[in-house]
Amino acid sequence: MTRNIFLILLLSVISFCTGYAQEESTEADSIEVFLIDSYVTPETPHKFILSFFTSRSCRSMLILDKKYEYTISDEFSEDHKAEIDVSGLEFDSTRAPFIIMVEDSLGNRNRSERYDVALPGEYQPRVSQTPNLLLMCCLGGIIFGLPSPTYVIMQDKNYFSLTKEIPILSFYKSSYKYPISYISVEYAHIFDAPRKNFFRAGYKHIFEIPYIRYVSAGANWFTDFKGFNGISPEVSLGLFTLYDVFTVYTKYRYNYEPNQTGADFHELSIGLYSGFFTFTVNL
Repeated sequence: MTRNIFLILLLSVISFCTGYAQEESTEADSIEVFLIDSYVTPETPHKFILSFFTSRSCRSMLILDKKYEYTISDEFSEDHKAEIDVSGLEFDSTRAPFIIMVEDSLGNRNRSERYDVALPGEYQPRVSQTPNLLLMCCLGGIIFGLPSPTYVIMQDKNYFSLTKEIPILSFYKSSYKYPISYISVEYAHIFDAPRKNFFRAGYKHIFEIPYIRYVSAGANWFTDFKGFNGISPEVSLGLFTLYDVFTVYTKYRYNYEPNQTGADFHELSIGLYSGFFTFTVNL
């Protein structure tokens, strides 16, 4: 009974999100961004001069170096211009990446391709003072390697588990911040449980939605290496981001072995998602 209820709920979420994502993608893909000017003035105060036009009337926002956000056009327009004082900002390179986010009157959103703007020579000392790249990669690797704490209900008993999921192949579209889907592998250890160790391989589909980061629906194949093999559908919510690299998520998963009753169990976990170390495929 529990399995049927969960499957109905999962199918409903997938159906709703698929309809939403298809509608948003179809409309948003028609908004094109045509860059005219993008440079930083050499004289002080340094100003980022940006101008572009769009294929139809929309509002626009700039995301500079993945961390600085500025409203370009708060009203609907096809012609967009801005002068942004960047004198007090810090960058980790002599070129700063930026993207342009647009939204039309119907609420359909899209983002431009990634651009880069060169910084004046005065930024060289500031760049050299930024943290060592190797150190940042090491810290990122440590955070990425943290396992996810998980609450497990198995045979009417409660257990604690640590799991680690690694996305190995991600599929991207240019207008999306997250991959539209990815393939992952995972290892889990459930402390003091009758079955302790599990390996999983699965496919996850991500739907970007307003107010939170995303909803993800997926399915996994799992084994405990001792003959207990099954399927585990899941639903997760991406809640918020950390350092624009990691997304904090919460996940519910139902595990069962077909043709066997009484061996199913539930999991509720919280963790960090990142596609930083994955292989990517652009669609």
